[in-house]
Amino acid sequence: MSTQTKRQRSLAVLAVLILMGMLLGGCVQSAAVVDYSEPENWAYLPIESDRNKACDVFFVAPTVYLGTAEVHSMDLTDETTKAQFLGATTMEKGLYDGSANFFAPYYRQAGLNAYTMEPAEAEPYFDLAYADVARAFDVYMEDYNQGRPFVLAGFSQGSEMLLRLLEEKFSDPALSEQLVAAYLIGWRVTPADLAQYPHLKMAQQAGDTGVIVSFNSEAVGVETSLIVPDQTLGINPLNWKTDSTPATAAENQGAVFTDYSGAIIKEIPNLTGAYLDPARGTLRVTDVAVADYPPVLDIFSDGVYHLYDYQFFYRNLQENVTQRIANYLSKAS
Repeated sequence: MSTQTKRQRSLAVLAVLILMGMLLGGCVQSAAVVDYSEPENWAYLPIESDRNKACDVFFVAPTVYLGTAEVHSMDLTDETTKAQFLGATTMEKGLYDGSANFFAPYYRQAGLNAYTMEPAEAEPYFDLAYADVARAFDVYMEDYNQGRPFVLAGFSQGSEMLLRLLEEKFSDPALSEQLVAAYLIGWRVTPADLAQYPHLKMAQQAGDTGVIVSFNSEAVGVETSLIVPDQTLGINPLNWKTDSTPATAAENQGAVFTDYSGAIIKEIPNLTGAYLDPARGTLRVTDVAVADYPPVLDIFSDGVYHLYDYQFFYRNLQENVTQRIANYLSKAS
């Protein structure tokens, strides 16, 4: 698809969203297309002289905007929310940027309260968020990528947006060949997704490339959650198996808890083991107390460790990113 066609499509999507916003009484932002050629619209955009690694990461941040009764999309002129967005991105940046140039766009993400709406009511807000992410990715590929392989990485809503990006764009072999891996942490990938989009492939081991790496952490006994209502596919980030083989806490190289500056507040080696639930496909965390890691947000029940997906398995994930990039580069050389 040509650059002009891509841009026309993005404009068409935004035109539809603007119209929907008018019909909904202005609840969906009707701002112009976000210009991702402007550095101010990126949380992280390394200058050319700093793009000195052989691989990139395109990271999409999780939900930080809570929403209000009237507004359900993040306003990119709201500096307070943008600071929180930047902080949430920085918390995970250290996991990826040791091996890659780190790119992360701001986007008009759907507010947290959109997840409590009926799907048809919420759809315009998620469509707007996706239109921004897709546009940012197009600009990244056109203006900044310069032919390098890349990792897609996200968390929660960021992973939801990236799954859609994979579905809609990565049937193109030229694009999929550049993909090292897609770390879609904290969002479901279902058998139905793979059936509908056969170009999607789940990771099967620690070092395969061109694959989706995903898991959703929860306590033993949790039967449903907002993120995984019934079933998902995943991989265990401790032993890199896709069956229910348990990994012990000794295999956990380190849980890492960071703040919005990216600084490590606490690191706990061997915090917990985990295994994949054979029915739900979620990652059952075996060695922590539910009371010690509360869900914080009231949309999650006790034992849903969504907010800790990265933190519980940080060092294993960090090592794995390095391994997959090295594997890709060695095969490409």
